[in-house]
Amino acid sequence: MRVIARSTLREFVETLKGTRNHGPVKSALDAWFHEAEAASWKSPAAVKAAYTNTSIVAGDRIVFNIKGNSYRLSVAVDYTRQLLFIKWVGSHAEYDHIDAAKVSYAGKTNS
Repeated sequence: MRVIARSTLREFVETLKGTRNHGPVKSALDAWFHEAEAASWKSPAAVKAAYTNTSIVAGDRIVFNIKGNSYRLSVAVDYTRQLLFIKWVGSHAEYDHIDAAKVSYAGKTNS
C-alpha cells in the first residue's frame, strides 16, 4: 500500500513532544506505517485478518488501535489503486468526539 501522507503522523507525534507518550506513540506509528506500506490488502476482510482489533467503519474507512488502544488512527483505503489515506490520528478520548466515517485531515468533517 502507498500511505498518504506520512507527514500527518509526524505532525501528530510532534504534538506529543515532551510527554511520556512521545516515544511509545512514535514507535507504534512508525511500526504501523512500515507494516501498511508492505501490505497489499485487497479488501476490508484482508485488513481485519492482519489487524484483528481494527474497526471497519465503512466500506473504505478503517480505524486502527495504536499503542494498546490509547490512540486511534482513521484511514480511507482505495484497494484497487493500493492507496491508504490517513484521515485522522488522536487519542482514544478524542476519537469519541469525531465521526470516523466522515472525518478528514486536521479533524475536519466532510459535508
